[in-house]
Amino acid sequence: MNSIVLEIKNGVATITLNRPEVFNSFNREMALLLQDTLDVCEKNDEVRAIVLTGNGKAFCAGQDLKEVTSAELNPGFKKILEEHYNPIITRIRSIKKPIIGAINGVAAGAGANIALACDIVVAHEKVSFIQAFSLIGLVPDSGGTFFLPRLIGFQKALALAMLGDKVSAEEAEKIGMIYKILPLESFESDVNDLAIKLANMPTKALGMIKELFNKSMTNDLEAQLALESKLQIEAAQTEDYAEGVTAFVEKRKPEFKGS
Repeated sequence: MNSIVLEIKNGVATITLNRPEVFNSFNREMALLLQDTLDVCEKNDEVRAIVLTGNGKAFCAGQDLKEVTSAELNPGFKKILEEHYNPIITRIRSIKKPIIGAINGVAAGAGANIALACDIVVAHEKVSFIQAFSLIGLVPDSGGTFFLPRLIGFQKALALAMLGDKVSAEEAEKIGMIYKILPLESFESDVNDLAIKLANMPTKALGMIKELFNKSMTNDLEAQLALESKLQIEAAQTEDYAEGVTAFVEKRKPEFKGS
């Protein structure tokens, strides 16, 4: 059984972490395969939105500890970070297509931080998030110390990282860690509706919006204003902009092509 499953339909690529027997925890094979799958989605022009989710009861429990505690399997933390998790995070942030984190179950450790790296994060009411690193004597990785304080504030993020508290979906939504809670009974269909909505929007503009928000994390105001101007000029030259304006004037729904 493949540890990563890819399905492409209606402009949406659904990537499913598929090691349910170990709560979709990462081993080397799955980490490398996820990178390859993200690359496929980036290069495929038919893909205009990406959904990242998990199979079974968990989204992802982070690193498979059996791998790091077995001498014959252990790739070492340097290789795990530099070849597994860091490339996954940089791909999620650099792909110029919207990525939905559809969190279907517990997201712990690196799994929680991969979730938070996605563009739009949704979860159902039974989901929980946990920065589990300190509970085994480690520090947050996979971008956790970058994204978490920016999402929820320094004090709250530091406390969660140190204490390893479990955060319910309800609290995660309340403190701004995730975008929205979706009902459990309609979770998959609601995620699909959201993904199709994004896939039918002007893809290039969404990619530029993503780039702007990425750069806003480190730019000063002057640099950000300059980048906004640059990308707005580029957006105004796309076919989707022309279609959007024409549709507005003609009082009809636009038909964006992602070009």
